[in-house]
Amino acid sequence: MSYPLLMTSVPPASPSLDALTAGATAAGGRGLPPVHLWNPPFCGDIDMRIAADGTWFYGGTPIGRPALVRLFSTILRKDPERYVLVTPVERVGIAVEDAPFLAVEMKVLEEGAGRTLEFRTNVDDVTTAGPDHPMRFETEPKGGLRPYVHVRGDLWARVTRAVFHDLVALGEERETDGVMMFGIASGGAFFPMIEAADLADL
Repeated sequence: MSYPLLMTSVPPASPSLDALTAGATAAGGRGLPPVHLWNPPFCGDIDMRIAADGTWFYGGTPIGRPALVRLFSTILRKDPERYVLVTPVERVGIAVEDAPFLAVEMKVLEEGAGRTLEFRTNVDDVTTAGPDHPMRFETEPKGGLRPYVHVRGDLWARVTRAVFHDLVALGEERETDGVMMFGIASGGAFFPMIEAADLADL
C-alpha cells in the first residue's frame, strides 16, 4: 500500500558566521547598506548577542575583531519582533540586552546662538542629537536615569556614564507642558530628563 507524501515546511538553515560575514561584505559599499529596503526570508535566530556593555558575542565568545563588529553593525536592523542582521538574501535574529550601541564620545558644537551635540558610538557611527535624532531618558529601577540617543532606523545608543556626566553639566531648566523640567538642548530641540524639583535625585 502506498501512502501520500506528507509535505512539511522546513525553515531555511541559519547561516554560519563565515557566510554571514561574506553576505555583509558583499552588501557593503560606500556608506551604510540600505537594510530598510531589504525583505529576505527569515532564517531563524543565531547565537549572537550584544551585551549591555556593548560587547558582541558569538557562540558565547566575544568577537575580538573590531572591524568584524563594525561590519555586522552596518547590517543590523530592528524589526517589530526582534533585532536582525539582514543582507539581500537572508535575515537572522540576534539578542540585544539593552541598546545595540554605546555613545562613547560627545562633542559640543556651537552654531550661532544654538548648540548641537554630536555623539560617536563604539562602532564609529556619528549621530547629532536634534529633531531627527532625539534623546530619551529612562528611569532606572533603583533610581537614576539611563540616557539614550537615536542613531538610525529604530537603533539607539546608550550614553555611557562618563559622557552622561558631561551631558548633565550642560543641562538647563525649561518649562515643558506647564512643568519645569531639567534637560538638554541640542539642534534646536529640548529633551527633558527629569522634573526640576527632583534634580537633587539625579
